[in-house]
Amino acid sequence: MVLLDGPPGLGRRAAATMLLEEVPAAVRPVEELPPTREEGSFEVSADDRYLLDLSNVTDGDYPAAEHALIQYRSVVEEGDARMVVVLPAGLGWMLHDDLSSLVVTLGRPRGRAVFSRHLRAREVLFDAADLDTEELGQLFVSAPMRELARLAELVAEARDSKRYGTSFRMWCAEAVAAATNWAEEVARQLREHGGAHERALLLAAAMVSDAPAGAALRGAQLLLDVLGHEKEGPGGLARASLGEQLTQLGIERSDDGRIVFRRLAYDSAVRRHFWNDFPDLRPAFRDWVVRCNEMPELEAKCRMDLIARFAEQAMATGCPDHVCTLVETWTRQQVGRFRAEAATALELGLSHERFGSYFRSRVYDWAKGRISPGLASVLTDVCRQVIAATHPEQAAVRLRYLALRQTGKERVAARTALLDLAYTNRRVFSRLADRIAGIPLAEGADELLLGLLDPAPLRIVPPYKEFALGWRALLMARSAREWTPLLHRWLDTLVCEPLDHRVAGSLIVAAAGDYGALNRLYVAVCEWTVSTPSDDSGMEPAPPEARQRIGELFCREIDVLLGVGAAHFADGAQERGEGI
Repeated sequence: MVLLDGPPGLGRRAAATMLLEEVPAAVRPVEELPPTREEGSFEVSADDRYLLDLSNVTDGDYPAAEHALIQYRSVVEEGDARMVVVLPAGLGWMLHDDLSSLVVTLGRPRGRAVFSRHLRAREVLFDAADLDTEELGQLFVSAPMRELARLAELVAEARDSKRYGTSFRMWCAEAVAAATNWAEEVARQLREHGGAHERALLLAAAMVSDAPAGAALRGAQLLLDVLGHEKEGPGGLARASLGEQLTQLGIERSDDGRIVFRRLAYDSAVRRHFWNDFPDLRPAFRDWVVRCNEMPELEAKCRMDLIARFAEQAMATGCPDHVCTLVETWTRQQVGRFRAEAATALELGLSHERFGSYFRSRVYDWAKGRISPGLASVLTDVCRQVIAATHPEQAAVRLRYLALRQTGKERVAARTALLDLAYTNRRVFSRLADRIAGIPLAEGADELLLGLLDPAPLRIVPPYKEFALGWRALLMARSAREWTPLLHRWLDTLVCEPLDHRVAGSLIVAAAGDYGALNRLYVAVCEWTVSTPSDDSGMEPAPPEARQRIGELFCREIDVLLGVGAAHFADGAQERGEGI
């Protein structure tokens, strides 16, 4: 375990990720832990890898986060796993003494080397001498690592656009200008264009860049309406044409009539300026985006671009709740109309380096509460496709709430997603079985447990303690008619594969101590032994002697637990009424 410290902008999270990714012979992917412990136990296996990012924790929240860290540390060390923690900058004085020996303070990487590697990753060709400029030299010394990564991305954009020359120096000059100069240029432009309509058109064009020009005009009108501005100047044919208005703002139209900004990434600088310099208007911008999303001028790709640009600014200005408001709004409206947009917005939040944990917490709160069917559907999708990829156990907790609290097709979808995750992940299977077995099998929980214990879709060796707990809950709370088909499928599996005594033992242990349950299990095994194999299981029918052998094994063990002592052959046991 190691704790990484250092000022912001050094790439602490990247360093933590690389430390974990370079662990040899790792089997499971790196899993990120929440800053505060969630429900259920935290169990690890040898060589599991965990990342705990506390870089955005405030001094008020730090004591709770450190308490969780200490608990994580204990479990990780006992389980021989690995964990890297990114500490919040400037809060070293609050660190517990027991943790100080684990701290490593990072120094600033060489900016030139970082920039060069990002360029090579994007297959941008350059010579070493191309980097010897005064502007780049200043950035190499002072810019955060994420800004150097962004600068390399801008160089690649300039190259790919084919609008800014044919050499690296020309691409780089445009990229440096975009990264350093456009903020002042946008401020100057707004001083020159002080009218509400001009400014609304500039922001609308920046938000729908690469969309049809008519969308920018319609977006500007909607923004003025949301802000309560009255129309300015002459109307009708007396006003300037759309082309003239765009030209005055330095905006072009492509051959197919789409919005194009002349300068590289200038639209991004415009968006950033409005969100940074008009903080009181951010809620209005949020409501405006909701209305813009309904514009018929925007096709699907342009709507997704609009959402991504809004989410970027909302999170850059510390307003992730504005993204959540959009998610709730779009899942509250007409069924299915904007669910794709809601899912996109939520996925952007969950994938955000700074606010990912915030959005996982919001998904948790939503899943536990009363929500619309549309939101439940979106949450199921993002749990399955986004959260499960890096936080499978957190995804399972949220899907369990959805599977137990929703109704109709939303319940079915959440249950299917949860079981699909449990079928391939032993820890998820273990926690889910343990959790369900420990509560009364209310409506929905019994279906979930029956699905979890089905051998057909299972892709892992089940953890036998929790496997037995699940079966005990079924045997105690449900009639034999409900669980007998499931038991028969497990017995079929034992016949068709090498005999796993742990499965057989877990099934018997599940009924131990309860004579009624042992009797019901005995009868069910006898029924299977003398029944004709069905073809719906997809398995080859087992020979009678194999079924007889398995049946004898079970009946002999059950007899011992019942205190009978002698072995009873399964053949004919049902007719004689043994075990009833």
